[in-house]
Amino acid sequence: MASFIRSQAIRLARLALYCALVLLLIALGWTAAQLASVSRDGDRISATYEARRGSYALTATAIYYEEQNTSLRAAPRFALMQDESDTEARTATPPAPDSLNERAAETPVSDDFNLPKLLVPLAPEQGKWLAGTRVPTRVPPVIREHRLINVMLLGSDEELSEDNFIRTDTMIIVSLNVETGTVAMLSLPRDLLVYIPSGRMGRLNTAYGIGENISWQPGGGFGLLRQTLFYNFGINVHYHARVNFSGFQAVIDRLGGIDIAVDCAYRDLYPVGGGEYRWRTLPAGYYSFDGFDALWYARTRKYTDDFDRGRRHQQIVRAIWRKARQQGLLGALPGLWAELTQVVHTDMPLDTMLRLLPLVIDLDFADIENLTLKKNYHTTEWVMPSGAEVQLPNAEAVAALMQDFYLPPHANQAALAGPSIAVFNASANDDLDIVAAQRLRWDGYNAIALGSLAGGERLPSSQLTDFIVTEKGSLTGRLLRALNMTDDQVIRDARADREFDYEVIIGQDYESCTYGVLPLDG
Repeated sequence: MASFIRSQAIRLARLALYCALVLLLIALGWTAAQLASVSRDGDRISATYEARRGSYALTATAIYYEEQNTSLRAAPRFALMQDESDTEARTATPPAPDSLNERAAETPVSDDFNLPKLLVPLAPEQGKWLAGTRVPTRVPPVIREHRLINVMLLGSDEELSEDNFIRTDTMIIVSLNVETGTVAMLSLPRDLLVYIPSGRMGRLNTAYGIGENISWQPGGGFGLLRQTLFYNFGINVHYHARVNFSGFQAVIDRLGGIDIAVDCAYRDLYPVGGGEYRWRTLPAGYYSFDGFDALWYARTRKYTDDFDRGRRHQQIVRAIWRKARQQGLLGALPGLWAELTQVVHTDMPLDTMLRLLPLVIDLDFADIENLTLKKNYHTTEWVMPSGAEVQLPNAEAVAALMQDFYLPPHANQAALAGPSIAVFNASANDDLDIVAAQRLRWDGYNAIALGSLAGGERLPSSQLTDFIVTEKGSLTGRLLRALNMTDDQVIRDARADREFDYEVIIGQDYESCTYGVLPLDG
């Protein structure tokens, strides 16, 4: 009897367990159904929102609008531009309309690269003051005559900062002209005081960080920087690539280092480990830098300023491009894309990069133009009420520079690539012929370094020999300015059977540093 009771109890317990499991399965199924329903509803809402947003973008008015009359605004600060048009006006001769609306009648040229479109920041009220200065008016778009793709190269310092804020102390706009196969690079100083469309005046190098911190829409940090550049300079930047200090070093070390012709002597503190530093002096010369030393060279400011630093940043970009091309890494980029994007943050699609590769691989030095702002010409020094020292852009001079930036390398620069220039070293320092030749090639001249003079002869003073001796089209004056030489160092010796058109012999007095770098004491 007791055995029978135990068996019945076991059967009842099993039945209860089975019922509990069934109920649990029903509950889980019901919960899953509810979650799926919620997800589908969310997807429908999101799809509806994206569809409406896409339809809205397709029917938006052109960028050139009357701000007080337009009703097509994506947000209180923006108006969407026309979908099939690029931002800049494109014409062979700059028009002179009285209002932005008149430019809307221009027929946009189609662009088969399907570049990202720009939301245009609305201007603040006229005459507004911020940070102790009047807010500048929005500049008109720079006139462009060719199809351009503009990429912003950014170097950020968040690894060293403790305030969780990104500052982009390296800012280079690279403009690729897909019609002429040429490239222009423009460095922007970090201390430019500009209007940031979040509603403040601030240093240009803070725009990206502000956008990241306030989750700026559209585009986050780059979105706000892009609108800042368009508002203050009339330049539409389509893509960006940002690297921090570790990524910068990794890229250069991946290449096995880069070679840099250092035209000015620098001295600054150099980290030696354990939080300790020592003074390092870098004389003029030709150096191979690993990533760590290249970073030191890029960042040093002790005897110089941001304008010279921008030039050095462009040197490094050119050196990276040259080394990558020498090693065949540009052609292997598709296979390296995943590795590269681990250290470089970019929004440029791979297919766009692949279409631009032939242009980048086939570039010659004469096809690259390097532009920087000149202190006290393009800018005016100013001290903010807070005591911060900044640079105010001089509107007229900056506008001319931006227009020059959008043009292919000057016709005379291309012509200057023809005459040949031999450079020899007769100084007491190694490789100064390479330094001088690189300085000339920076300006587009066809210079070649040929080492020391026969027999190792030394000269106290540099010499420039002109074997053409003609007034029309002579490069003598330009070469003297580039190498910081004077007319009394010129020898004119006309030769019809010449091997080179010009000959430069670097002497012991060679000093071509003309970038505002202070001479080292001691």
